[in-house]
Amino acid sequence: MMWTSTKARVLPDALAPSDLDFAASVIEGLSSARKSLPCRFFYDARGSELFEEITRLPEYYPTRAETSILEAHGAEMARSVPEGAVLVEFGSGSSRKTEILLRNLQALVAYVPVDVSPSALQNAKQRLGARFPALMVRPLLGDFARPVTFPEDLAKHHKLGFFPGSTIGNFAPADARRLLGAMRDMLATEGRLIVGVDLKKDARALIRAYNDAQGVTAAFNLNLLARINRELEGTFDLASFRHEAIYDPREGRVEMHLVSMKDQAARIKDLWFRFHADETIHTENSYKYSVGQFQDLARAAGWRSGRVWLDRGNLFSVHELISTL
Repeated sequence: MMWTSTKARVLPDALAPSDLDFAASVIEGLSSARKSLPCRFFYDARGSELFEEITRLPEYYPTRAETSILEAHGAEMARSVPEGAVLVEFGSGSSRKTEILLRNLQALVAYVPVDVSPSALQNAKQRLGARFPALMVRPLLGDFARPVTFPEDLAKHHKLGFFPGSTIGNFAPADARRLLGAMRDMLATEGRLIVGVDLKKDARALIRAYNDAQGVTAAFNLNLLARINRELEGTFDLASFRHEAIYDPREGRVEMHLVSMKDQAARIKDLWFRFHADETIHTENSYKYSVGQFQDLARAAGWRSGRVWLDRGNLFSVHELISTL
């Protein structure tokens, strides 16, 4: 029996190449003194279904608030985009919010969604191709947090980046700054970025949004262990872990954890991981910003702040960033 330690980084044998990143990240995270799992692995097929349910929950305000902003101000966001531009969406997912923006961008040469999920890209291409038959859709398979190769025939066109959904909040501020800098480099000279940012607010509203009464967010969080069981031959007992969401006012972030409800162990292939009662696996951070705080972060990444749009309840913000390259 092989137990992991904080120094162990051994990968199981006989893994498919597509599983290696998942396996390596899981083993590294669970081998650390403070166990964690990257939130990017939430979105397998089941996780994506659960997240779609989350966006419709009464407690989960971000999707409704951001959608209302795009509906109210989409024409204004599109006003300064020149004819023949390319819309680049980072982490496109279902691309449903993108449809609102595309309705106001009639003179685009192409839409380039960037996502790690081939099925999400294919579904978006089919749906948007039917909805906007004159629009060229050029999916890019890849992690938007890492360098991606832009199609050569589109490289010289003016680019508008789109990064909705408050995903920027999943990154620690230093990592968010680097990510915004990488996006600026990809969008290049005269590039612009439209980015959704969740605002600071009463902690009780935040906790409700990440710990809904129906337990959908709990199922979403626990699905990460179910995915390990499915894809990495894991032996996690999901009934022995519970979902927890907390707000850290010092860091300005909501944290999601999976809490072990007893002393236990779980196996991945021939690697075993011990858990003490009440020990947690940290699965997600969601940083919240004031408008000024996010503008300072964007400025440090080489962007100039443009217009800012808020929903009626001042729950959410959408920022226009302009490249200073």
